[in-house]
Amino acid sequence: MAAYESILVAIDIYSDYEAVVHRAMQLAGNNVKLNLLYVVYPQTSIEPYGLFLESDFSDEICQQAKDKLEGIAHRHNIPISHTHVVVGGAADEIHEAAKKLGSDLIVIGTHGRSGMRLLLGSTANAVLHGVQVDVLAVKV
Repeated sequence: MAAYESILVAIDIYSDYEAVVHRAMQLAGNNVKLNLLYVVYPQTSIEPYGLFLESDFSDEICQQAKDKLEGIAHRHNIPISHTHVVVGGAADEIHEAAKKLGSDLIVIGTHGRSGMRLLLGSTANAVLHGVQVDVLAVKV
């Protein structure tokens, strides 16, 4: 098995992510490019009696997420330029980021609580479908 050259680590910065980052770093060693990714679900709110019918909070949430992700990167000696915050559906954005960054492994956390998701978790299961690279699901 050939060594990995670029690992995409998709984490939920508001959940248990340390085991996922730690496992990816174990695999990466010294010569592997490691990228951290957090996907923000689009945030839209309807104000029934306000002047604005719709407010988009995605920019604020993205900035908060970027700050938190950069802190995680700093603690693990990952370059800030290797942190990525995107808005969209988790599985689709993870697939897109893996392609864009040339990743040959995706590392993702999984809670795996029920049914088929008992084994992987809904996001990890969705990431597996249609992906062109290896996926490592880390139990958190």
